[in-house]
Amino acid sequence: MRKVFSKKALREAGSGYLLMSPTLFVLLLFIIGPILFAIYLSFHKVQLLGTTSFEFVGLDNFKRMLDDTRAKIALWNTIKYVAIVVPAQTILALVLAATLNAGLKGQKFFRIVYFLPTLTSSAVLTLIFMWMYNQNGLINHVLKFFGLPTYNWLGDPSVALNAIMIMNIWSTAPYFMVIYLAALQDIPDSLYEAAELDGANAWQKFWYITVPNLKPVTSFVVIMGLIGTFQLFDQSYIFSQGSGGPNNSTLTVVLLIYQYAFKSLGTMGYAAALAFALAIIILIATILQRKFSKEESLY
Repeated sequence: MRKVFSKKALREAGSGYLLMSPTLFVLLLFIIGPILFAIYLSFHKVQLLGTTSFEFVGLDNFKRMLDDTRAKIALWNTIKYVAIVVPAQTILALVLAATLNAGLKGQKFFRIVYFLPTLTSSAVLTLIFMWMYNQNGLINHVLKFFGLPTYNWLGDPSVALNAIMIMNIWSTAPYFMVIYLAALQDIPDSLYEAAELDGANAWQKFWYITVPNLKPVTSFVVIMGLIGTFQLFDQSYIFSQGSGGPNNSTLTVVLLIYQYAFKSLGTMGYAAALAFALAIIILIATILQRKFSKEESLY
């Protein structure tokens, strides 16, 4: 049965779309348009310098990934980075939030102190840590003071990526801590009071009341962490001066995309294919996380 719209309904719909037209135009121009153009480029061999040309190559750009050693290294570095940073920053953020929400003295002061790294520019933060990671820097002096081994944080391929991980865990956990703090305010005090009457200790209340009630928030934190860590670029670029070194140890997928797109001639299409493949990986990881977390069952 065909649905008939009245003139009033059509007029109201037209007015609504007219009011949304500036937003729709911006979305089309700056988000949807570039995405579609990037997908278009991924199926072409692109020459942008000099004479612009687009040569259709089908799936050749995607097949090239299978034989690209640097792409495999970048993917492995990125996966390792994601697998360590996301759980670490999530757990640290939850512990910090639970600690600050426990009613300790000076908790407002510590909230401000913990949140300060989030307010610092990523580039500035990276430069500060590079100074601290210097062989004669603050971190090695502290390690030496306690009799611990020192490291060549910037030049040793076995620890360079770990240095970036430590920096990012320290700088991103406070942001998610604030999200957890807001969510902790919604947990009824009556649940904790009932647990105390049953003889539950602090750990039991945290594990059986706090953690289950924060599952939807934890799902959000993990998803945002996945998206952010898969897109690691600026810290790796500054640490390695754009090379992904030493010995490709800090090379990430996004940094590799940048190198192919802007440092190599005729590889813009291949860079677009890498970007498209990374978007698919992030989408799959997000869907799997939502499936396994099952946060919808709590509502």
